[in-house]
Amino acid sequence: MKIFSAQQIKKWDAFSILNNPISSIQLMEIAAGSCVESIIKKYDPAHSFCFFCGNGNNGGDGFALARLLYEKGFDVTVFADQNKKFSAEALVNFERCKAISGINIFGFDHVNDFSFKESTVIIDALFGIGLNRPVEEATAKLILFLNDLNFPKVSIDIPSGLMLDEMIGENATVFKADHTLTFQSWKKSFLHPETGIFCGKIQVFDIGLSKEFYTHEIINDYVIDDSLIHEIYKPRSEFSHKGTFGKATIVAGSFGKIGAAVMATKSCLRSGSGITFVAAPKCGYEILQNSCPEAMFISGGQNHIVDFDFDENSTVGIGPGLGTYPETETSILKFLKNTIKPVVIDADALNILSKNPEHLKLLPKKSIITPHPKEFERLFGQTKNSFERLRLARQKAEELQIYIILKDHHTQVITPENQVYYNITGNSGMAKGGSGDALLGIITALLAQGYSSQHAAIFGVWLHGKAGDFAAEKFSKEAMLPSDLIEEIGNVFKFLAKKNPSD
Repeated sequence: MKIFSAQQIKKWDAFSILNNPISSIQLMEIAAGSCVESIIKKYDPAHSFCFFCGNGNNGGDGFALARLLYEKGFDVTVFADQNKKFSAEALVNFERCKAISGINIFGFDHVNDFSFKESTVIIDALFGIGLNRPVEEATAKLILFLNDLNFPKVSIDIPSGLMLDEMIGENATVFKADHTLTFQSWKKSFLHPETGIFCGKIQVFDIGLSKEFYTHEIINDYVIDDSLIHEIYKPRSEFSHKGTFGKATIVAGSFGKIGAAVMATKSCLRSGSGITFVAAPKCGYEILQNSCPEAMFISGGQNHIVDFDFDENSTVGIGPGLGTYPETETSILKFLKNTIKPVVIDADALNILSKNPEHLKLLPKKSIITPHPKEFERLFGQTKNSFERLRLARQKAEELQIYIILKDHHTQVITPENQVYYNITGNSGMAKGGSGDALLGIITALLAQGYSSQHAAIFGVWLHGKAGDFAAEKFSKEAMLPSDLIEEIGNVFKFLAKKNPSD
């Protein structure tokens, strides 16, 4: 799914109205109708809805939704500033609300004296995607007041106070939604931790904007959705053998950290690698042979990696639990100097690279690195926020001709061509040691099977997150383990097989 800027969404609206037999008012009605269907599934008629509507088109969406909910039998109250000029579309829907005697309309200055019912739901339709500056003082006070109310809160299109494409100011006032009902596509601010925290659960509704515009508009930002994964995923042919699916070598582990090697190796095996090797110190031999009998062991030292051998046709993933011992550093740098195939780098291997900026130049083109925010900082320097971090990652991916996977709640895959793919699978239960080791194993296995670096990275983060979602559903976010995630990889492939449009 493409992610459009605020300017592009306005162009999309305008193009749809000009080239399709539909008006702006009709689009508002469709948008409001899609929200109604979601709301009546979640809230029964005993709930009362208080709408806070601005004077622009987001307010127009709010007025339309208020009227439609009232027609469904819900108790509806509207708050709006009637002393300011409405947009043309907002005015039409305001007048339609005003014509209904059962809908009470108050000014914002009445909110402090209003008696909210226990079953109240707050609907935010103050500002939409066009906001490009901090909210004014009076509106900021209103938003802070609403945030303090202990009622469910729903934002229409985007929480008021957020800007679509940018980081918010340090003391910005933003409506804190439990649920955001948005239209047509994801917005960039939903996908970054500093801004996405205000959105709650997000639902995206197709309101029929032009498919022609969507297809031809050039962008660099995407959401990884199921349709993209089905384009990437390659079901296995029945006429195949273990050599068909490549060789993978996991270089991992040191004394006390053999578990990291186990996680990476198991996830590599579960993700379809035809032949899997694990290069680890001898101290982990029995553990790895018992826990991962399908993988062949390569000794790389006694208690930590001092040197390792590998099949030149193998795809190599390096890093989990290695430690940063001088001998390990020497062996990793020696390997990188002598290989031309793309590699997957994580954890301590990244820490080794971060010791000298020149080390990064050893990475073969199209390699994949998977840093979390602190590892990224050690590699490339500090940034003020995730928006700045992403800009720097784009610069470095292009400069080094590598793929950078920025691990976060919505992990980002950055390509050398300056494209960004945001992942929306996964959950907070994955915030446990070992999850990153599993990701390295998954991506290494996909790369070994002949997926391109870009497809291995995109498919890998989606598969990792989806397996995490299955594990959380089974065990809870609190109790799930990275090993549970690895065990769910097979169920994700079964899910893909069932959902494959070609079946």
